[in-house]
Amino acid sequence: MHKTDINARLNKKKFLPPKAMAYQLYRNTTLGNSLQESLDELIQSQQITPQLALQVLLQFDKAINSALAQRVRNRVNFRGSLNTYRFCDNVWTFVLNDVEFREVTELIKVDKVKIVACDGKNTGSNTTE
Repeated sequence: MHKTDINARLNKKKFLPPKAMAYQLYRNTTLGNSLQESLDELIQSQQITPQLALQVLLQFDKAINSALAQRVRNRVNFRGSLNTYRFCDNVWTFVLNDVEFREVTELIKVDKVKIVACDGKNTGSNTTE
């Protein structure tokens, strides 16, 4: 089973009750991809079941959303030219060109950046089961 198979199973209603659903954006990060690859290996070697892997991914979604909402306090200012923007399913997506990111003492310039912004108050990351 590959990570796309795990994600496909998560889209079934019995695995994702609406109240407990957290954003799955962070599965495509280095940490999220590593977790999914490890879970795939454990499933292939029959050390865990696919159902347990799904539960681990759901817990990861909740934990990463909660940690980012509660523990990250850094601020970064940025400026660039807006290329495109979209608002769909309560998610904003911005594509900016020639962007400058400024922290207190650092300046980083990039040619293009995509920003995906979700409402952090409606992730379900604070729910308990």
